[in-house]
Amino acid sequence: MNRQFTARDRIRCLAAAAVSTAIPVSEAAEYPRNLTKNDIDRWMTELSNWGRWGKEDQAGTVNLILPAKRKQAAALIREGISISMSLDADIAPKGAPPEQIPAGGRPRYTWQHEMRSTGLNVRSPSGYAVDTISVNFHGNNTTHFDALSHFIFNGHIYNGFPADSITNWGAEKNDVIPFKDGMVTRGVLIDWPRFKNIPYMGDDEAIYAGDLDAWEKKTGVRIESGDCVLLRTGRWKRVADKGPLDLNVKAPGLYASCAKWLKDRNIALLGSDVVQDVRPSRVEGVNQPIHQLFLVAVGTPLFDNCDLEAAAEQAAKLRRFTFCMMVAPLRVPGATGSPFNPLALF
Repeated sequence: MNRQFTARDRIRCLAAAAVSTAIPVSEAAEYPRNLTKNDIDRWMTELSNWGRWGKEDQAGTVNLILPAKRKQAAALIREGISISMSLDADIAPKGAPPEQIPAGGRPRYTWQHEMRSTGLNVRSPSGYAVDTISVNFHGNNTTHFDALSHFIFNGHIYNGFPADSITNWGAEKNDVIPFKDGMVTRGVLIDWPRFKNIPYMGDDEAIYAGDLDAWEKKTGVRIESGDCVLLRTGRWKRVADKGPLDLNVKAPGLYASCAKWLKDRNIALLGSDVVQDVRPSRVEGVNQPIHQLFLVAVGTPLFDNCDLEAAAEQAAKLRRFTFCMMVAPLRVPGATGSPFNPLALF
């Protein structure tokens, strides 16, 4: 009898352990971890904000940053500290030989900086130093802003505008100009390594909707309408320890169901120190579901390749993960995005 009781008791313990580690029923039903391409295709309609702010809208969820939201953000400036969340320009080091770029190829460095007039060739004791700067900013090496024309899905961009509205001149719809006055809102930093007490996330580690719930519960911060959510994965600490991370192959980040979770919270902007999507995406047939859903269906601009290290240190020091966020892309008509220098003000 004792042996029979022990076996039963062991079975009960195993069952209890299984329940304690199981995905909560509410998350499994509303924010599944086993999404398919058909699910993403369905969410392209179900999560869509097309027409929400009118058929000609090109600002998307930035419409959620209302005057009251800007005032809320401004009230978070208490210490008077301003921190850049941008990388330095990816540019050739001093003394590097001129780069030989093959026809049709791309330069090694994202930024090209050419001095046209210097202190070495000035013709008189007084004059001007003049330079030219160009940048190929989309990619994995430059902090940049993705406008809503950046992603084309089934022949359309955000709010149903046709793909052929993007011409050789540029994006005639959904370019950066709707954001020309800048964005000031509450920034919310999800510092996942600090939350998990690890130096940085695994190279292809995923964050799920239930994880976002757990982060809110532990920190006491609730993500609200009009917020800019920033995810720190610890990419730059990982790069310092192990070398470059090829984000086209592997990247830590958000699993696709987080798009629905964040859409349900009505966020205005989303950024990270990577490219938001976990890669591989774990959704067969969909390369970057977070990018696809937010840029095309939801209408949320994205920030790629931010440097969140200094902001994270300050947030940890102050023990608060919200701050005033200031964003100002360059005013380039037709541009599908922009290099920029986002600021966190504490």
